[in-house]
Order: sequence, then structure tokens, then C-alpha cells
Amino acid sequence: MSTPNRFAILVAGGSGTRMGAGQPKQFLELLGEPVLLHTLRRFAETSLGVQQFVVVLPPDQFDTWHHLCTRHQVAIPHAVVGGGHSRWASVRNGLKHLATYTEGIVAVHDGVRPLVSAAVIENTYAAAAEHGAAIAAVVPKDSVRGLSKEGSYAIDRSRLRLVQTPQCFDLELLRRAYRLPELPTFTDDASVVEDLHPIHLVEGDYRNLKITTPEDMLLAEAILRSR
Repeated sequence: MSTPNRFAILVAGGSGTRMGAGQPKQFLELLGEPVLLHTLRRFAETSLGVQQFVVVLPPDQFDTWHHLCTRHQVAIPHAVVGGGHSRWASVRNGLKHLATYTEGIVAVHDGVRPLVSAAVIENTYAAAAEHGAAIAAVVPKDSVRGLSKEGSYAIDRSRLRLVQTPQCFDLELLRRAYRLPELPTFTDDASVVEDLHPIHLVEGDYRNLKITTPEDMLLAEAILRSR
């Protein structure tokens, strides 16, 4: 059985507000290269066989990204697509760029998760090829409590998962999901798809950080140096 076509949509719409930085967090330097470039390189590993890369950015960040690609001599072919008013709209715009393809598996990944491993990417693509929809997730390390009118109550953390990306889907399934109206309950692509199809969970990686705060940058640098 042949391996389905593989596509990757890297969504990077951050402003860097929580970072306290003067530029979007996807462009912050991590060991000499922009965070987003580290992420693109992860998916461009030859062993993964990804055929088409789509980077989704706010249109006013296009010039900055093109300048960074020139400065760092980026030779990875990729399309740059304008984001929308929300993550949902941005992914939908990225999907439109794949309109000429009729089948395959598409990964949606946070552009500011630059430490994702090839193993997690491969396992999520493979699981989506088998199950139709698969996402990376990890077990919470800390105790978890829910909120109530009386205060709070314990939740069995073994029944919970912290969701990461990549989130991989059959291309036509994701298209069908994104034809539906946007809802305020959509927090990621799995929440967009789950009314149409069950979501299979793949073991993620605690090192697969989403760069959100200055502390995340320090930890990401330490992890990259250790590699």
C-alpha cells in the first residue's frame, strides 16, 4: 500500500504580547535562527516525505519573513498564505492553498512549536492515515482541579490529556470540517473535526513546547543545546 501524500500547514499568527518582545514570537531568534524557521526545518526532514509546506502569517509580516528567509538562506520550498481573524480562519486559508490536491494527509502545526520531534510527526501522520484523524497529546504531570460554585474538586488526571500539535487529518475530512460555520468552542483543529469523526490520540512529547513566554525560550534553548 502506497504512502498517502503528506502536507503541512504551519500556523504562525502570534503577536508576541505575552513574550514582552518587540516582535512576533515566531520571529524571535532561537540559537541564531527564527523560531518559525526551526519549525519549518523539523517538517522538512527528508525521512518524513512532506510534499507541500504552507506557512500562514498575518499579511503585514510577509516582508519580515521573506527577509529572514533570504538572510538565513532558506532553501525549503514553501508557500506563504495570509492568515485570518482567528486560528480557524487562518487554517481555512492554508487549506485553500491545497485546493489542487484530491487526497492525502495534512498536518496542522503551531509555528511556535519548534522542538517537535520527527518521531512525533511521523507517528501522527501514520495514525491519521490509519484512523482519519490523529493528534499528539501528553498526560498532565500536575494534579488538576475543576471549579464549582462551592470552590473546586479533584479531577482524575489519568482521564485527561494536554493537546499539542501536529494534528493530522485526511485532507477531504478536514475540508468538510472547515466548510462548517466557525463556533466559539473551536480551540484547535481537533475541535473543528470531532463532530464529524473520532479523534485518535498519539503520544506526544513534553519537550514539544509552544513558545509563549520568555521562560519557554530559555527552556527551548536548553533543550536544543542538549541535542
